[in-house]
Amino acid sequence: MKTVLITGSNGQLGEACKLNLRSKFNLILADRKILNKPTFIDITKKDSVKNAIDYHQPDVVLNLAAYTDVDGCERSIETSQRTNLNGLKNICKYFNGHIIQISTDYVFDGMSGPYHEEDRTNPLSVYGKHKLAAEEFLKNNSSNSTVIRTNVLYGDLKSSASFLYWIVNSLSNSKKINIVNDQWNNPTSTQSLANFISYIVENGVFGLYHYADKGIMSRYDFALLIAKTFDLDQQLINPITSSELNQLAPRPMKSGLLTKLIEQQLEIEPPSVESCLENIRKKFMQ
Repeated sequence: MKTVLITGSNGQLGEACKLNLRSKFNLILADRKILNKPTFIDITKKDSVKNAIDYHQPDVVLNLAAYTDVDGCERSIETSQRTNLNGLKNICKYFNGHIIQISTDYVFDGMSGPYHEEDRTNPLSVYGKHKLAAEEFLKNNSSNSTVIRTNVLYGDLKSSASFLYWIVNSLSNSKKINIVNDQWNNPTSTQSLANFISYIVENGVFGLYHYADKGIMSRYDFALLIAKTFDLDQQLINPITSSELNQLAPRPMKSGLLTKLIEQQLEIEPPSVESCLENIRKKFMQ
């Protein structure tokens, strides 16, 4: 049984990976919030990474640790670089096994999406630039690596960090919300992505892959779909443009990820956004 060290295991994708991988692999759930235990890890600190890897001797490192506050990355470029780039460099320095790195559609400029793996990258934000630099570093410094680009991740209703949780909670309390209608992606369930990660670990698949659920839509349309699925009032959702938010970091507007490569090469077809939401609703109703 492979031993998988998961960094950033307390995040919403980490929670999904715990559920989906624990029956197949020996999981080491590591995070910088777990103090004074062998599972403590701060990927920005070389000694912390070295100690965790030396102690656990993993076969695979699944790097979920990231600074994903896109506007925060603009305000603190150093913090973004430490976590989103240098942290991966630290892992590569002390580990020569299978590294799985989670990346993003923010490596593209959003001018002509959705995108294939081979399409030209052109990140607009600090976050996107550091995630792309991490991809390139891994490609050039590890022959046993996998990069998975994904977008608009959402967890189940237990995760307060999830876009889904925020929408359902707001509408359930009759709160009006504003959602942008000019940013296009394919929202991806953390459970769906965790299933794909499990396949990658089990089969030792290396390379660059896009993984996203089926259905390119605006954030506004996604919010409407959530409301419809959970039988909530769609009239409470107000469409706005991105310019009205005055966000610090530029976003790729017409983005999204195409998954033909995994469908053809790995014979994996991601589920639809609708089916993922319905599965979450059924679990919620139990």
